[in-house]
Amino acid sequence: MAGHSKFKNIMFRKGAQDKKRAKIFAKLGREIQIASKIGGEDPNSNYRLRTAIDSAKASNMPKENIERAIKKGSSNEASNLEEIKYEGFGPGGSSFIIETMTDNRNRTVSELRQIFLKNGGSIADSGSVSHTFMRKGELIYKLEKEIESKIFDLSVESGADDVMTDEKNITIHCKPEQMGDIKEKISALSIEPLSVSLTWVSSNKIKINDKENGKKIFNLINELEDNEDVQNISSNYDISEEVFDTIDL
Repeated sequence: MAGHSKFKNIMFRKGAQDKKRAKIFAKLGREIQIASKIGGEDPNSNYRLRTAIDSAKASNMPKENIERAIKKGSSNEASNLEEIKYEGFGPGGSSFIIETMTDNRNRTVSELRQIFLKNGGSIADSGSVSHTFMRKGELIYKLEKEIESKIFDLSVESGADDVMTDEKNITIHCKPEQMGDIKEKISALSIEPLSVSLTWVSSNKIKINDKENGKKIFNLINELEDNEDVQNISSNYDISEEVFDTIDL
């Protein structure tokens, strides 16, 4: 498995999500606010909001937090936030797309530039890497042998672009507008996702076979995740299982 899905799976495997729960809730809340502000507060007609709510539920965000974020967005309290997408080059020839929400773009780009430089990368000009990426919906489920074939069959029947497994999880990539339908069909089997998100998937995977670059990539991602303005991270790295097993978050 490649890209940020690999990082998410390591987070789930090693329990690192729990350590970052407060920051995760804050980021989810901002995404719900912006989605509600742009497309309205009805998730049935606003698939971005529907995705944001599903993502919040998958992360066990309290219902009252979700409702408060929707109201805040629809009342224009989130009007000072600006969405900006940055591109960057990481260790080992990897590429990154960083989606941010900020009230100060100068602060954000300065902080991102420092994070990339510190970890062997650099901020890139707009369009330098994004031409190899496509917008996708992403669902991640815990791998259980008795339900693996059911998830695979439902995903394929519903038009998913790709279904991948590793030792612990099943990851589904699909068109963004298909994600809600796929999730509902799988949820009908009483199977709920670990993660629901919109991401960028590259057609140009970069193999990372050495521990040094693998560690640098995950240090880079960790620092980006900790930045309050960063909402989502996508990348094209493909780390080998040998390197994967050495990663310590």
